[in-house]
Amino acid sequence: MDKKKKRAITRGVILIVLVAAIAYTIYSSATKDKTELLQVGDEAPNFELVDLYDKNLKHRLSDYEGKGVFLNFWGTWCEPCKKEMPAMSNQYAIYKDQGVEVLAVNISQTDFEVKKFIESLNVHFPVAIDGTKSVMTAYNVDLLPATILINPEGKVEKIITGEMNETQIASYMESIKPE
Repeated sequence: MDKKKKRAITRGVILIVLVAAIAYTIYSSATKDKTELLQVGDEAPNFELVDLYDKNLKHRLSDYEGKGVFLNFWGTWCEPCKKEMPAMSNQYAIYKDQGVEVLAVNISQTDFEVKKFIESLNVHFPVAIDGTKSVMTAYNVDLLPATILINPEGKVEKIITGEMNETQIASYMESIKPE
């Protein structure tokens, strides 16, 4: 077999492989499962996160059954997060004995950064770090701060993005308080 024929066969094989790879990519993109966006009224996805201060304490949404859950996603670099946290802490002090739980979920920062930030604000509510961003993904969070209000039946009551003031936080906690 001469060199021209070998070269033509090699090029043909490469072309077939490339066409097959492109076809596979298009097919897999077209048939990929679409992630359902979380909406008001949906069952809130369960999760398990480790407490920032007590590594033996796990926060599972299922453990809060029968309580309202104020699930707040935040980061230390987020100025609106920093502004709303003291107000969340004040309202948590009022509503925690009325069946409303707050869980502040940090988005994948180090324990050191998060502890330093929380201690500088002197806030008092449970904090966990979503190191793999799996909870953030399950709740379709992309902008911070984001808060998901979960009613005592485990359903999403409201999805809030952006900074909240203390009056809004109190109103939201009141709206998920068990009867």
